[in-house]
This record gives sequence, C-alpha cells and structure tokens, in this order.
Amino acid sequence: MKRWKRRPEGSTWGDFGEDDELGRLNLLTEAKVLEAVREVRAGKVFCLSLPLDLPGGNVLNPRRHAPVLAPTFKDGAPYVNFSMSRVQRDAVDVLSDDQVTLSMQYSTQWDGLCHVGAMFDVMGDGQPRRVYYNGYAAGVDVLGGEAGHPREAGCGCGQSSSYARRLSVEAYARKGMQGRGVLVDLAHHLGPGRTVVGHDLLMDVMRRDGVTVEQADMLVLHTGFAETIVAMAGQPDHAVLEQTGAALDGSDAALLDWISQSGIAAICADNYAVEAYPARTSGPGHSILPLHHHCLFKLGVPLAELWYLKDLAQWLREHGRSRFLLTAPPLRMPGAIGSPVTPIATV
Repeated sequence: MKRWKRRPEGSTWGDFGEDDELGRLNLLTEAKVLEAVREVRAGKVFCLSLPLDLPGGNVLNPRRHAPVLAPTFKDGAPYVNFSMSRVQRDAVDVLSDDQVTLSMQYSTQWDGLCHVGAMFDVMGDGQPRRVYYNGYAAGVDVLGGEAGHPREAGCGCGQSSSYARRLSVEAYARKGMQGRGVLVDLAHHLGPGRTVVGHDLLMDVMRRDGVTVEQADMLVLHTGFAETIVAMAGQPDHAVLEQTGAALDGSDAALLDWISQSGIAAICADNYAVEAYPARTSGPGHSILPLHHHCLFKLGVPLAELWYLKDLAQWLREHGRSRFLLTAPPLRMPGAIGSPVTPIATV
C-alpha cells in the first residue's frame, strides 16, 4: 500500500480497503440496519443528547468552551427581531437569524477517527511517523498543528486553519450512523460512584441483565455521569465529577481483546472520555488513552461521549430490553475532527 507497509498488530488497517475511512462502521450493512429496525416495537423515541451548552464552563477540558450564540447582521444591524419594514416599506415581517461559535467536542459528541493517532513505524524503516487509522498521515491527510495550515494548500477548506482531508466525521454523516444500539446499564449495578470497569466486570453486568452483543452492534454504556452533569446546571464541580460514574479500563488487555473479537461498530457512553483517565499504562511506547488508541487508531471503532441515557435506560429496564434502533449522524461538516450529535433511540 502507498501509505504503509507495516500495520499495528491486531489492527483492521486495509481490511476494508486501501482507502477506507470508516473502519468497523463498514459492518453496518443494510441487513444490519434492518435487524435494528426490527427492534422498534413501541414507536417511542428518546433524545440521547445533553443540551449542547452543558457541561458548562471548561473544567472537563480547558481547550473546549461552551457554544456562543450571536445574531447575524444586515447592514450593520443585528438580524434578530429585525423589522423588514426597514428594508421594504409596509412589510410586516419580523425576522431572526443567528450563528454559533462551537467547540465540536464540547458536549454530546462523536470522535472522528482522526481524533487520536500515534507515532508508528508504518514503513518498517525504523522511523516512527505521526499517523492515524489506516495509515493516514499528519500534515498530509490531517492538516493543521504546530506548523499551521497554509490556506493556499489547495485542500478545499476555504478559510479553515485545520482540516481533515481524510477520516473527517463527514464520513460518518455520509454513512448515516444508524444501526442497533445495545445498552449496558453500569449505573444500575455499580451505583453513581467512580468504578473502573475491566473485562470481567463488564461481562458480569451483561450476564446479570442478559445482554448479548453481536457484530456491528453499537455498544451504549449508561454510567450516570451525564445525570450528574445535568444536576450541576452548568456549574460543574471537577472534584465531584472525578468520583462519578463508571469508566472503561483501557489498560485491561482482556477488555481490548473483547472489543476486537466482538465486532462492535462503535462505543457510546454518557461519561467523559469513555475510558478512565489517567490510564494505568506507562513506560516506553505507551498511550495515555489506550482505549482511544485501540479503537480509533487500530480498529476504526468510533467513540462517543457525554450522551444522556437515563430515560432510555429506565424504560429498557422496565420492559426487560437492552436493544433499540439508534440513529446518530454527526454534523456533515467537511474536514471536522469531531462533531456534536443529537442521537435518537427508537424502541
């Protein structure tokens, strides 16, 4: 292949084609979507998104800030409650139009496959390079960073100063991101406190509730973290949140192997980062986010964070179910590394 001669051990690089940008989302075939549609029996719909101005502040991530709404302008005047009689005599219309400045991964979100890459010797020449899933390269396929991004680079990005030519979340949007969700209710069994969940504990919770996961399912983890965010009403307490909710143990090799062998297409959680941070890994060649490394970099398994799952989890438990139709496309924003999402569960 042009981009790599050597792929990470256990990865799916090349399995879905030389130029693949979807990873395990390729397993969401038409047949799998039909299986998901057959989970709809009640016609009840749940919104799985937080309000996009939560968590509030930036204590979870100092780089990410709450969205800021503002009016657009016409002839220097704010275009909110704008009387069109100013433009056309005797017109009765009053119009409003707005715009937003938004951190793409501030609230309920998808991580794109270009969100986390690694230093890896793709050419087998002893020289590690900055690459992402399927060998796509920093500075070539994902533009921006410490050297800046010249707008004359011909990427088709207009005035953007960062731009993912490949592996953008736009690929998710084109795919559609619809399939069968399978909810594991960690909060019900483990309570609201902080629990780091490895393979054995996850399997135990799934056995207790009779949850089974099949290839191409989207695993959805209810930890209770987002409920605490909502209760904090835009004033998050970092010390409390550090002790809130379950998080996957990305350092557990057995858990990572299960993710590989299960064939799941995505992992979605109501917590921050899906996995426990900081991880237990250390030493030369380690990843600070080993679950992200395994899923985004090696397997092409998208991760989603800060979903709101309380109402869905309660309904599913009351009805002895764990499966549902999940529809969760991101914004179709070309070049974006991550995206807000308003997921919908239909049961």
